[in-house]
Amino acid sequence: MSLSEPPTEALADVVIVDYGLGNLRSATRGLERAGAAVTITDDPDEFAAADGVVLPGVGAFREGMENAGPYRDALAEAVARGQPVFGICLGMQMLLTSSEEADHAGEGEVVGLDFIPGRNVRFDEGQKIPHMGWNELTVERGHPHPLVTGVEGGRGGSVDGEYAYFVHSYYAAPDDDRAVVATTDHGRTFPAVIGNENGTVFGTQFHPEKSGETGLTILRNFVDICSKR
Repeated sequence: MSLSEPPTEALADVVIVDYGLGNLRSATRGLERAGAAVTITDDPDEFAAADGVVLPGVGAFREGMENAGPYRDALAEAVARGQPVFGICLGMQMLLTSSEEADHAGEGEVVGLDFIPGRNVRFDEGQKIPHMGWNELTVERGHPHPLVTGVEGGRGGSVDGEYAYFVHSYYAAPDDDRAVVATTDHGRTFPAVIGNENGTVFGTQFHPEKSGETGLTILRNFVDICSKR
């Protein structure tokens, strides 16, 4: 079997939350290649039986939180159970407490999931927005995380120095620097991967399902994390 082929048997059962804003087809294909059995669901009752939960997302923060409202309690219960919860792009930003995006649009304060305390902020004037393209990842040495360094005995590995694909205008600014798992640069250094203190909630600002072998490594690491539950 080549490294790009999925295992013959699923290593973990993963649910993708269908709240109306996710890139579900690409995320599903990527997770399946990484060895997951994937269920796309809009039923929060299905979260508990899974090994991990994926919250993808494209679009605006307010719309994301409005659409995800019916899933807020179920996601919080998943976090309390210690299930791995993985946010992608907008899904990662929704893991934080708030975002300047709603303020910038004149829509007032919007409360995020608050699993990782912090705020999403807009790139400074003069920086090209949206930030779009391939950027190098730097793993923060002081806070290694299996999502970016690999699970012992797993099939993924480190993505330090590898490139991932970004499309966004806002970036995460966690309250605690220890939540920053990996960084990249777009006129300034900003978090590319964040995670909570327990290591069970994490997110990527980039799209792993669009990031080639780097993204596949990330998704393998996620599936390996899920398989250890």
